[in-house]
Order: sequence, then C-alpha cells, then structure tokens
Amino acid sequence: MAKFITLIIFVAVIQGMGALIGMSFTPGQWYEDLAKPFFNPPSYLFGIVWPVLYLLVAIAGWRVFSSEGDMPGWGLWVSQMLLNFSWSPVFFYWHQIFWAMWILIVVLVLSLSFMATNWHRDRIAAFCFVPYVAWLGFAFVLNFSIWIMN
Repeated sequence: MAKFITLIIFVAVIQGMGALIGMSFTPGQWYEDLAKPFFNPPSYLFGIVWPVLYLLVAIAGWRVFSSEGDMPGWGLWVSQMLLNFSWSPVFFYWHQIFWAMWILIVVLVLSLSFMATNWHRDRIAAFCFVPYVAWLGFAFVLNFSIWIMN
C-alpha cells in the first residue's frame, strides 16, 4: 500500500508541476509572432501530449525511487526533471530560444543516460522514457527550427 501511495504522490507532483508551469508560462503573443516551421503542431496537442509523457516519467521515477537497494539513475531522473521544468520559463518568459534549445539537449542526454542506466535493472522504467525521449527529440528539432527562422 505504501508503494501505491508513493506512486500517487509521484504522479500528482509531476502532473501538478507540469500544469503549474504550463499555465504560468504560456506561449502568448510573442510566440504567435515567431516564424515557425510547417511541422509546428497545433497548440492543443501539447495539452494532450505532456500529461501522458509526465505520467510515464512519474512512473519511471517512482520505480527507480522505490527500487530495493541502490537507486540507479535517481540523480539523472531528478536532474532531467528540473531542467525539463526550466524550459518553459526560459523559452516563453525570457524568450531565450537558443538557451532553451541547449536545455533540451541536456535533458535528452540525461534522459538517454537514465534509460541506459536502468536498462538491465528496470526495463519498465527505461521503456517509460521512450515516448518522452522521442518527444524531446521532436521538441529539439522544433526549437532549433524556430531559432534558425528567427
């Protein structure tokens, strides 16, 4: 029962932080005025994708946190999560397209490292990061394209 409660806490905190950041740092007129590539998704898609990704990321973090013995990848999970949450303020509030792109690169490296670290110990935790890493890759290409175009 304690593990289930810990899972609920993980999911609630990650979803809550994601929602809070998403509502606090909205794209706004500045983003609307930017030149964007043809593959820029409609804004409503982000509100669908991120909660699903955050659910998977929370499950992965919970699995590593709850593992018996050492916690492989825990530092990687926490680090990538903190940087993930920093992207929206850097991009949407401070309008730092270039630095936001670098944040995505670091989050990608940390996330791939998390997957590699947990591949043999907890493959479910590693697999939970697959859609997340794919979306981060797409987000990097989108961020890079917006930087180049503007």
